[in-house]
Amino acid sequence: MTRRSIRENIFLIVFKAEFNNQEEMEEQIRYSISKIEEPEEDPEDVAITETGKVKEEDLAYIADKSHKILSMLPALDEKISEISDGWQIGRLGKPELAILRLALYEMLYDEEVPFRVAINEAVELAKKYCNPDASGFINAVLAKVEEP
Repeated sequence: MTRRSIRENIFLIVFKAEFNNQEEMEEQIRYSISKIEEPEEDPEDVAITETGKVKEEDLAYIADKSHKILSMLPALDEKISEISDGWQIGRLGKPELAILRLALYEMLYDEEVPFRVAINEAVELAKKYCNPDASGFINAVLAKVEEP
């Protein structure tokens, strides 16, 4: 899978956290992974093995990173509240919140993802999943985070 495709799948899992409790999220992660295993969309979007399956390491990465982000939601939400200039977590759209959570995790805790890449990918996710003004809002909020 491409890094963008992997990130998008993680975003979709993190998005579900707003609608499910912690116990239900385990099932949601398993369900989401099972849907990725059988690619139905553009075969060029995912790197599949000769057997037509998505690589196991990509699926494991998605599950692992999703678990890490979900375990840090209180800390991530606190940081979002701190940098979003008066926007309370409850006022943010659910897709915007999931994108910010993912991007902040990558920016602050994932050394594999360059700082600017996390911001750019968050903006691209916002363009795809949010209203037209959201990408600018997400870019502005994330730009306030200081690079470690």
